[in-house]
Amino acid sequence: MRESEFLQTLHFNSLRLDNGSVVNMSVPIVLALDDCQKSRIGESSAVALVDSVDNPVAILSNIEIYKHNKEERIARTWGTTAPGLPYVEEAITNAGNWLIGGDLEVIEAIRYHDGLDRFRLSPKELRDEFARRDADAVFAFQLRNPVHNGHALLMMDTRRRLLEMGYQNPILLLHPLGGYTKADDVPLTWRMKQHEKVLEDGVLDPETTVVSIFPSPMHYAGPTEVQWHAKARINAGANFYIVGRDPAGMSHPVEKRDLYDADHGNKVLSMAPGLERLNILPFKAAAYDKTQSKMAFFDPSRAQDFLFISGTKMRTLAKNRENPPDGFMCPGGWKVLVEYYDSLAPSENGAVHQPLPA
Repeated sequence: MRESEFLQTLHFNSLRLDNGSVVNMSVPIVLALDDCQKSRIGESSAVALVDSVDNPVAILSNIEIYKHNKEERIARTWGTTAPGLPYVEEAITNAGNWLIGGDLEVIEAIRYHDGLDRFRLSPKELRDEFARRDADAVFAFQLRNPVHNGHALLMMDTRRRLLEMGYQNPILLLHPLGGYTKADDVPLTWRMKQHEKVLEDGVLDPETTVVSIFPSPMHYAGPTEVQWHAKARINAGANFYIVGRDPAGMSHPVEKRDLYDADHGNKVLSMAPGLERLNILPFKAAAYDKTQSKMAFFDPSRAQDFLFISGTKMRTLAKNRENPPDGFMCPGGWKVLVEYYDSLAPSENGAVHQPLPA
């Protein structure tokens, strides 16, 4: 981003295009430089962008270098400058004090060579895939956790609702987050293996499901970030988006409370300029129904019959090689989760292994 685009994103959550139209843009996409890199560029008007092994993947021309005001960026994106914001500590605090923007010419798509590139479909590739499947509606579901049967219930119920609305072939875009996530989240390679088992076990129908990695990092920036998530799904061809309570939210890093109001994400999406084409589908709460031994939508009139299994509880069970209640997650998917936590177990000499590749 150029400085004008950076400031519009921070202060207006939108960009004004050359034709005068306004598009939603709530999270800045920037590249930081340190003093040494800035000095190397000098008076050059263009730079090459390279991948992790120094192969050029893009050219940035008519470049502009400007000050990286980190405090302003953090305050406007997260609404706080409190210490302990995960993405801030990961990608901003120690980043360079300059930002570079310009006209981007892509030479070739970035490849990670991690066995998952087949899932990294561009927005155009996704739109083409939906057209190939003759989709008349596309509903997107984002997650950064393994898929359990409560997620599957929500996705299948959404498809049922769309069929009742008159759509003939609604297609699910299962769009797991592929960039940075917190250290206690299950790594992408293991999540993708788990998602494949969910499809193999028939929990989701491969004929009506497209699985693709959403390459964005997780900012945990609440209502500001959820606009970016929604805008990206519009670009990918979705016209329905499933959103839960407190989307992209987190606990306050210092105080004992949530950082964002749990309902503000949904409210902001219903009002945000540039997102009018996307229909927001509120997330219905699902829990384990002990009377039916399966995940079901929560019924407050018989709350005593339901068990809420949090992500923390799920991870604890998997770490301890304990099984969840029957019907919580498909056996193949749970086996992958247990294998991941087994790979973290201390060895006989007390050293902790790095996660094994999936």
